[in-house]
Amino acid sequence: MEWIAENKDWLFSGVAIAIPIAIIGWFISSRRNKQVQKGGDNSTNIQVGGNLSLGGKKDDE
Repeated sequence: MEWIAENKDWLFSGVAIAIPIAIIGWFISSRRNKQVQKGGDNSTNIQVGGNLSLGGKKDDE
């Protein structure tokens, strides 16, 4: 407890910087990662968040 009392300015100044940066980072990442998929009736929809490779060479296993 003494350490916290002695170092409260140093400790809480770091928290005051970290929280706004974390909030800004959350807003930026949530805007960038949106995927929208639209499909009609009787359709099969596949959504991939990364790279998809179909029909590659046999050596690619």
